[in-house]
Amino acid sequence: MTTGKRLRTKALIKLLDDPDPGVFEAVEKELLQESSSVIPELETVWELTRHEICQSRIENLIHKILFRENSRRLRSWSRQATPDLLEGFILASRYHYPDLNEDKIFRQIEEIRKKVWVELNNSLTSLEKITVLNHIFFNEFHFIAIPPEEGGARHCFINTLLETRTGNAVSLTLLYNIIAQKLGLPVKYVDVPGNPLLAYVDRRIAAKVHPPGVNTDILFYINPASHGSITGRKELEYYLRKMNYEPGFSGLETSSPRSFLVRLLEITELSYEKNGEAERSADILEMKNILSEKKQKPFP
Repeated sequence: MTTGKRLRTKALIKLLDDPDPGVFEAVEKELLQESSSVIPELETVWELTRHEICQSRIENLIHKILFRENSRRLRSWSRQATPDLLEGFILASRYHYPDLNEDKIFRQIEEIRKKVWVELNNSLTSLEKITVLNHIFFNEFHFIAIPPEEGGARHCFINTLLETRTGNAVSLTLLYNIIAQKLGLPVKYVDVPGNPLLAYVDRRIAAKVHPPGVNTDILFYINPASHGSITGRKELEYYLRKMNYEPGFSGLETSSPRSFLVRLLEITELSYEKNGEAERSADILEMKNILSEKKQKPFP
């Protein structure tokens, strides 16, 4: 930021306590054109002022700037051919925790990955590899899933999930998927009603073990929300009939990272809504819409 621009920005910030709503709206509009580099100046004024209205306006302004920039990153992530799940999870979590420590998250995930990796070898079957992952993930690191209505929005974010070892069915499954992929295990998200599942996909082995007429690359399904329990095709077909899932088993397909993140944001939006946080719920809806865009829009 140039000296002239910095002086202009400071002059605008001083007008945030103006009682005239028209003046404030004009000032806010100008400041919203700035990047996040203006935030330190806003934080300094917030600390020095005793004007509660001005403090509230600064807080809202900082939130809007951060939300806009995070939304830009989310749109960029969504445009990628194969978006990285961990990056998407972090972006979703930055909504509530803009100062989230990425390096700490990387270290925590790497710790889990290494613990599992040393126990794996090429002689293990696909099922045995998942059994090892389950043991480390659930018995040594003690991750658990709780019903969405009990946890609130805080259990939708990767940093709180890693700190508390507690998440909802979607956030826990998302983390499990990230760990599995970092281990080179071919698991993919399947959007099943109720709890999301992960499919273990191996075309070569599937061709050998499935009976004639069963045309799928999926060996089995994993339910991380149920301590990593393994589900077969028949059990899943029965569950879907019980749920009156109209597309039926044939309608199930492995889904993209975008779809997985949308599922997480749906839980987050609902949690905010139940807690009476309408503005936050509306923000999450906007993030969902970014991921659902069919036509690529230019960055705002």
